[in-house]
Amino acid sequence: MRGSGSPLLLLHGGGESGEQSFERQFDEFSRHHRILAPDQVGQGHTPDVPGALSYTSMMEDTATLLQRLGLRHVDVVGFSDGGVLALMLALRHPALVRRVVISGVNIAPDGLNPEELQELRSSQTPNPTTIDEKLAHLWLTSPTTTELSVALLRKIEQPVLVISGDRDAITLEHTLKIFRALPDAQLCVLPDTDHGTFSTRPGWLNPIISDFLGRV
Repeated sequence: MRGSGSPLLLLHGGGESGEQSFERQFDEFSRHHRILAPDQVGQGHTPDVPGALSYTSMMEDTATLLQRLGLRHVDVVGFSDGGVLALMLALRHPALVRRVVISGVNIAPDGLNPEELQELRSSQTPNPTTIDEKLAHLWLTSPTTTELSVALLRKIEQPVLVISGDRDAITLEHTLKIFRALPDAQLCVLPDTDHGTFSTRPGWLNPIISDFLGRV
């Protein structure tokens, strides 16, 4: 952990580490927050384990970490896969989460742009073993309807800031479906921006997120 102040959990994108996904946020956010940026299983500095990747398993790993650290009412910022985990964490462990920021998130594989889906399908293998193969399988099959859905989103009570690039890997229509399903949500669509919102638009995003998290 780094910084001081209220706790802030940063959840990285698939195949990355916390340091990679939020390299351009650490200095800014650590001024007012104590930052925790764990690497999920098989990614970053965390070793892989046998078997397929699962959003549910990664979310429960994250919840267990917060519980063991004695942290509650944590602000959560999630990029891509990390945003999926953030929503699931807010839904299933509401006492752990105060506010949520997500960017580039889908609640089903069909939320991906057709080009992204086609590329994943062409690279899939019948028995994924490497982390890249496991991630491709995860993205083609998850989140499942038991993990996230419009009906489940309607149960999330925490304020959520939904972010997307206008050229994101997730379709804008899908992002709007997520935004409209959440009971207490705000929407931020960044112009001329692809999936990598945190890395390419820190000058826009950092103050927007800081303002959102700073509200009482």
